[in-house]
Amino acid sequence: MKIMISNASPDPIYEQILQQIKQKIISGELKAGDALPSLRSLARDLGISVITTKRTYEELERAGFIDAVSGKGCFVAAQNAEFLKEQKMKVIEDKLSEVILEAQRLGIPYSELKAMFEVLYEEKS
Repeated sequence: MKIMISNASPDPIYEQILQQIKQKIISGELKAGDALPSLRSLARDLGISVITTKRTYEELERAGFIDAVSGKGCFVAAQNAEFLKEQKMKVIEDKLSEVILEAQRLGIPYSELKAMFEVLYEEKS
Protein backbone atom coordinates (compact mmCIF):
# COMPACT_ATOMS: atom_id res chain seq x y z
CA MET A 1 0.00 0.00 0.00
CA LYS A 2 1.50 3.30 -1.14
CA ILE A 3 1.34 6.09 1.45
CA MET A 4 3.05 9.44 1.01
CA ILE A 5 4.04 11.60 3.97
CA SER A 6 4.83 15.26 3.46
CA ASN A 7 7.05 17.05 5.96
CA ALA A 8 5.77 20.32 4.47
CA SER A 9 2.14 19.49 5.28
CA PRO A 10 0.56 21.28 8.24
CA ASP A 11 -1.36 18.07 9.02
CA PRO A 12 0.06 15.65 11.59
CA ILE A 13 1.58 12.46 10.16
CA TYR A 14 -1.16 10.22 11.57
CA GLU A 15 -3.79 12.44 9.87
CA GLN A 16 -1.99 12.27 6.52
CA ILE A 17 -1.93 8.46 6.71
CA LEU A 18 -5.54 8.29 7.90
CA GLN A 19 -6.80 10.45 5.04
CA GLN A 20 -4.93 8.43 2.43
CA ILE A 21 -6.23 5.10 3.74
CA LYS A 22 -9.79 6.48 3.96
CA GLN A 23 -9.51 7.70 0.37
CA LYS A 24 -8.31 4.27 -0.79
CA ILE A 25 -11.33 2.66 0.92
CA ILE A 26 -13.84 5.23 -0.39
CA SER A 27 -12.47 4.94 -3.94
CA GLY A 28 -12.65 1.15 -3.83
CA GLU A 29 -8.89 0.68 -4.16
CA LEU A 30 -9.08 -1.11 -0.80
CA LYS A 31 -12.05 -3.45 -0.52
CA ALA A 32 -13.87 -5.04 2.40
CA GLY A 33 -11.74 -7.78 3.91
CA ASP A 34 -8.44 -6.49 2.53
CA ALA A 35 -5.66 -6.69 5.10
CA LEU A 36 -3.81 -3.55 6.08
CA PRO A 37 -0.08 -3.71 6.81
CA SER A 38 0.79 -4.52 10.41
CA LEU A 39 1.48 -1.56 12.69
CA ARG A 40 5.19 -2.39 12.77
CA SER A 41 5.42 -2.99 9.03
CA LEU A 42 3.72 0.31 8.15
CA ALA A 43 5.83 2.21 10.69
CA ARG A 44 9.03 0.65 9.30
CA ASP A 45 8.07 1.35 5.67
CA LEU A 46 7.23 4.98 6.42
CA GLY A 47 10.11 5.52 8.86
CA ILE A 48 7.78 6.62 11.66
CA SER A 49 6.88 5.55 15.18
CA VAL A 50 4.63 2.54 15.80
CA ILE A 51 2.67 4.82 18.13
CA THR A 52 1.75 6.99 15.13
CA THR A 53 0.51 4.02 13.09
CA LYS A 54 -1.39 2.71 16.13
CA ARG A 55 -3.18 6.05 16.50
CA THR A 56 -4.04 6.04 12.79
CA TYR A 57 -5.53 2.54 12.93
CA GLU A 58 -7.45 3.34 16.13
CA GLU A 59 -9.01 6.40 14.46
CA LEU A 60 -9.90 4.38 11.34
CA GLU A 61 -11.50 1.69 13.51
CA ARG A 62 -13.43 4.26 15.55
CA ALA A 63 -14.74 5.79 12.30
CA GLY A 64 -15.86 2.36 11.05
CA PHE A 65 -13.41 2.06 8.18
CA ILE A 66 -11.44 -0.90 9.52
CA ASP A 67 -11.86 -3.81 11.90
CA ALA A 68 -9.06 -4.90 14.21
CA VAL A 69 -8.97 -8.67 14.77
CA SER A 70 -6.92 -9.61 17.80
CA GLY A 71 -3.91 -11.70 16.81
CA LYS A 72 -4.66 -11.39 13.08
CA GLY A 73 -4.35 -7.71 12.20
CA CYS A 74 -6.50 -4.96 10.74
CA PHE A 75 -8.85 -5.38 7.80
CA VAL A 76 -11.01 -3.07 5.74
CA ALA A 77 -14.50 -3.17 7.24
CA ALA A 78 -17.53 -4.04 5.16
CA GLN A 79 -19.10 -0.70 4.28
CA ASN A 80 -22.74 -0.27 3.64
CA ALA A 81 -23.51 1.47 0.36
CA GLU A 82 -25.18 4.45 2.05
CA PHE A 83 -22.16 5.01 4.31
CA LEU A 84 -19.80 4.99 1.33
CA LYS A 85 -22.03 7.39 -0.58
CA GLU A 86 -22.04 9.78 2.39
CA GLN A 87 -18.25 9.61 2.62
CA LYS A 88 -17.92 10.37 -1.10
CA MET A 89 -20.34 13.28 -0.77
CA LYS A 90 -18.32 14.63 2.17
CA VAL A 91 -15.16 14.63 0.05
CA ILE A 92 -16.93 16.62 -2.67
CA GLU A 93 -18.47 19.04 -0.15
CA ASP A 94 -15.05 19.74 1.35
CA LYS A 95 -13.52 20.46 -2.05
CA LEU A 96 -16.44 22.65 -3.11
CA SER A 97 -16.16 24.58 0.15
CA GLU A 98 -12.53 25.32 -0.64
CA VAL A 99 -13.50 26.54 -4.12
CA ILE A 100 -16.29 28.73 -2.74
CA LEU A 101 -13.99 30.32 -0.18
CA GLU A 102 -11.36 31.02 -2.85
CA ALA A 103 -13.99 32.48 -5.21
CA GLN A 104 -15.25 34.75 -2.43
CA ARG A 105 -11.69 35.80 -1.62
CA LEU A 106 -11.15 36.70 -5.27
CA GLY A 107 -14.47 38.55 -5.51
CA ILE A 108 -16.08 36.16 -7.99
CA PRO A 109 -19.87 36.37 -7.64
CA TYR A 110 -22.05 33.27 -7.23
CA SER A 111 -23.58 33.67 -10.71
CA GLU A 112 -20.15 33.49 -12.37
CA LEU A 113 -19.05 30.60 -10.18
CA LYS A 114 -22.25 28.70 -11.00
CA ALA A 115 -21.80 29.32 -14.72
CA MET A 116 -18.18 28.17 -14.51
CA PHE A 117 -19.23 25.01 -12.68
CA GLU A 118 -21.92 24.22 -15.26
CA VAL A 119 -19.49 24.64 -18.18
CA LEU A 120 -16.81 22.50 -16.55
CA TYR A 121 -19.31 19.83 -15.53
CA GLU A 122 -20.66 19.60 -19.08
CA GLU A 123 -17.12 19.40 -20.52
CA LYS A 124 -16.35 16.41 -18.30
CA SER A 125 -19.61 14.57 -19.06
